[in-house]
Amino acid sequence: MPEEKRERPEGETAESFLASFLPELLRLLAKYEAIELEDVELHAGKLTLELLPFVPAVAPPKPPVAAPVKPTELLEATFEEPVMTYPGKVVEVRIGATRSEGGSRGRTYIIGGETNPPFYIFEHPPPHKPIISMDVFEYDLLKAKKLGMPKAVKMHVKDVIHDPGEWARRNVEKFGADMVVVHLLSMDPLIEGRAPREALKTVEEVLQAVDVPVVVGGCGDPEVDAEAFKLASDMFSGERLIMSSLTLDMAEKGVLEETAKAVAEHGHIALAFTPIDLNLARELNRKLYGHVDRESIIMDLTSAALGYGSEYSYTIMERARLAALMGDKELQHPIMACSANTWAAREAWLKEAEMGEIWGPRELRGPMYETVCALVYLLAGADWLMVEHPATARTLREVIDMLMERGRAKPEAIADWASKHLG
Repeated sequence: MPEEKRERPEGETAESFLASFLPELLRLLAKYEAIELEDVELHAGKLTLELLPFVPAVAPPKPPVAAPVKPTELLEATFEEPVMTYPGKVVEVRIGATRSEGGSRGRTYIIGGETNPPFYIFEHPPPHKPIISMDVFEYDLLKAKKLGMPKAVKMHVKDVIHDPGEWARRNVEKFGADMVVVHLLSMDPLIEGRAPREALKTVEEVLQAVDVPVVVGGCGDPEVDAEAFKLASDMFSGERLIMSSLTLDMAEKGVLEETAKAVAEHGHIALAFTPIDLNLARELNRKLYGHVDRESIIMDLTSAALGYGSEYSYTIMERARLAALMGDKELQHPIMACSANTWAAREAWLKEAEMGEIWGPRELRGPMYETVCALVYLLAGADWLMVEHPATARTLREVIDMLMERGRAKPEAIADWASKHLG
């Protein structure tokens, strides 16, 4: 407020000064609502301070709380599927050849061709169904007990185990296999050392017994397998068989190039095997490109079994598929996964007495392990699954059919799932 001063005239008493100043003081209070006195002394015999009572502000009354209203319907919300496109595409590989194509197969398959991650059906359904193969082994090895077979598997084929052709026919006609893999383990120098030409007679029996494509499985010795694949390529020219497997070990032994040329010359397919390493897979594929068409190469990135082994394999398959979709041409090949490797783990086949009661009977435990591994690899992007137990093949087929049929699920039938409980 503006500063206004009034000094007491000399000789004037305090009483008369205050009396004359009081009207002026009231005028100032009315004008400014506050005044400030300076250089004032108060002399009083009695001073009374009056403290006015504090009256707290009263909060307005709260409005009455309405009783909660139970919702009668769900809020409608919209969801837009995150559809993406990818620059890369997995090459398509045709397996088997009909008579008109130079072979003798009644059924052929195409795998690969994916343009999006596995079973992203909201983007694009897979162009081709994944296929399932089942195994056939040489009977005399089993008879000599040089090759073990889990009882849970053997019980389903024990009456035809002596006849590779009948065994293959059962795999196809009863168990629903799309292909048959003939494992020629007798060629292994550490087992029998049988001549490749002699062992390949089993492949011939199987080809005559079934009309589905056939896989020629080696013994694991790179030089022996190379010789067997070259012979098989010539013997079954035009059948478009799969040679399992061409490896970097063959390159180290100096036999990969000749083997690859023979496979390509007779129109067959190379299964390129590498041990859980994408750089090794790229290296092997580069070595094959000079001799084998890209459309005749399938990758086996190694399928470990159970626990963390499955996790490693899933990761490498997933990375390979995503790299292929992002444009890595050296990994743009269909993938084979061998869930039959589950049976190499003792947890799958040891007796209940050896494992403990909590593990359950091996007749159930083993197929469950193999089935879980197969489903894991299916969702990682496998185009071809190699299985051994009939229950695995049946379950896998049902899951594949369900995944391929978009719209089959009925949401209204599971809308109240949250209210369900196990009694």
